[in-house]
Amino acid sequence: MKLKRLPEDFQVDELSQVTPASGEYSLYQLTKQSIGTPEVINSVVERWKIPRRRISYGGLKDKHALTTQFVTVHHGPRKPLSQKSFELLYLGQVNGPFTATDIDGNRFTIVLRDMTTEEVERAKVAADDVRRDGLPNYFDDQRFGSLGVSGEWIAKEWCLGNWERTLWLALADPHPDDRSDDKKQKAILREHWGRWVECKQALDRSHTRSIVTFLADKEAAGKLIDFRGAFCNLNIDLRGLYLSAFQSVLWNRMLARRLQENAAPESIIPFELKSGPACFVTAFSSSPDPEVPPLEVELPLPSARGKLDDGPTLDLINAVVAEAGLEKRQLRVKYPRDSFFSKSSRKTVIAIPELSFESTDDELYPQRQKVTLAFDLPRGSYATILVKRLTASAEA
Repeated sequence: MKLKRLPEDFQVDELSQVTPASGEYSLYQLTKQSIGTPEVINSVVERWKIPRRRISYGGLKDKHALTTQFVTVHHGPRKPLSQKSFELLYLGQVNGPFTATDIDGNRFTIVLRDMTTEEVERAKVAADDVRRDGLPNYFDDQRFGSLGVSGEWIAKEWCLGNWERTLWLALADPHPDDRSDDKKQKAILREHWGRWVECKQALDRSHTRSIVTFLADKEAAGKLIDFRGAFCNLNIDLRGLYLSAFQSVLWNRMLARRLQENAAPESIIPFELKSGPACFVTAFSSSPDPEVPPLEVELPLPSARGKLDDGPTLDLINAVVAEAGLEKRQLRVKYPRDSFFSKSSRKTVIAIPELSFESTDDELYPQRQKVTLAFDLPRGSYATILVKRLTASAEA
């Protein structure tokens, strides 16, 4: 199976009831292709010369896709903005910033290509299972883009107060998807780490160089190197991604454990995520064990801020967090005060009763078939998890 062979093979449209009327916030529809949402926002800041804090959006959309979403700018220009990989269409004025709570869901149209007849039939059976039983609501690998080749989570070191290691992971840890400029910059950082004046001179102008300049100024003045201060100078959006990635990996491990506890062994389909081993389930246990709690409608995102009574859910959180080398009480950010773990919860399984499944000949791959999927998902759920569910069955 091949995914995203063409940009239009993966389309995502953000759904919202927000409509323009009046107010201090300019509302835009952002259409983008082959670029991430944070990169678009950085371009808007640079092009319009406005502070980042005036811009708000509800969520990150897949970089390797054709997507639409909503963006607001406080006192923003009442005009469009078009660049090579994106377009901002001005829609009108609204009373407040657009945030995640304004998203009703996302509408997907996805094409799976280069499939055999047998793979299509197995995927069709899996689609029937999903319509009946729903889909485990894992965070998918896009959530874990900050994880470098070290396999270490930035937020874990942040929680432990290991500031130099936290900064090294954020700035210097190689990543398989690094662009050539990023590879060069990270190699310079690793080579010159600890010699900040030299490092500054070797780096090209960038946000990373500004962080190194902060350290180089300390070194040149003979002062203690302030790794904590340097890390806190990182873009707030990046720091937020580090926290959400680590919290999400812990939640995924909680869900995988709970699914296994409630499933017949022969019904488990194992698969791998960047967050670790996971599983799908084709059938849940028909004879519940009183020692095993039923599959909850929701599970809390683990953090020290969430207060839970003693019981199976707290035991589950403690076990998963301990495996990661922490205690629940350590899942908090002491500094800076502008960053924190979410206190929310997340559905364990989502219903997709209106999943559309159509198979036809694949014009890109002779003698093969393609499957076109169309469906809606709630905010924060991943279409690629559905693709994994259908192809995991197809590859069985």
